[in-house]
Amino acid sequence: MGGWIPDTPVYAVQDVPIVDAGYNPEGMVKTVLDVDDKIAFYVDNVISETEANTLIALTERLGYNSAAPGIQTPPGMRMNKSVHWLDDSEFLSVLFQRLQPFLPAQLDGQALASMFSQRINMYKYDCNDVFNRHIDGDWPAYHLDEKSQRMVEQRNIWSKLTMLLYLNGHEDGIEGGQTRLYRADKTSVIVNPQKGRALFFRHGHGVDSVLHEGVTVTGTTSKYVARINVMYHL
Repeated sequence: MGGWIPDTPVYAVQDVPIVDAGYNPEGMVKTVLDVDDKIAFYVDNVISETEANTLIALTERLGYNSAAPGIQTPPGMRMNKSVHWLDDSEFLSVLFQRLQPFLPAQLDGQALASMFSQRINMYKYDCNDVFNRHIDGDWPAYHLDEKSQRMVEQRNIWSKLTMLLYLNGHEDGIEGGQTRLYRADKTSVIVNPQKGRALFFRHGHGVDSVLHEGVTVTGTTSKYVARINVMYHL
């Protein structure tokens, strides 16, 4: 219900085998969405079932709670659970290699960086959880320092696209939980959660950003989604 809790942790995760070496991502397919000519699309089959299940189990071990570190939203906007962590394994590098061909090479005259931010914001939606209409903020890149003890900002690259990586979907028993992307005329595009699907759209405070919401989950199966920031050079 709004507010901010100091000292909510961001975890460092190292040496956790997330990548499924046997997965062949050749079946990845891009679907462009009609949202007022704004950038919005999703790519299916980005990660394997094993990778998705590993991420769910890992973040459940870290532990979800109602607070999000360093993030404050108005009362009633974000009604879900969160855990934020920095991935120092090979997973994000492999994920970038899989997705790079589908990403805009330039935005606003700035070139795509060769990495994602290492900070992964995970959200868990239980029954009646919702993330009401909002626009995602933009952020610098984050990574771990050499001793893996502190989170370091890298301000020469900045985020321009949100990636919402769905770790489970309706096929796993989720009821509700769609992502709704709004057009200027208040109509909308619905994206269903599906394991291995990655949804992309513009974020930040510009006119090209996409207003969206995480629709209420109505059943007993929790929805898991990872927000990962796509970075561009300043």
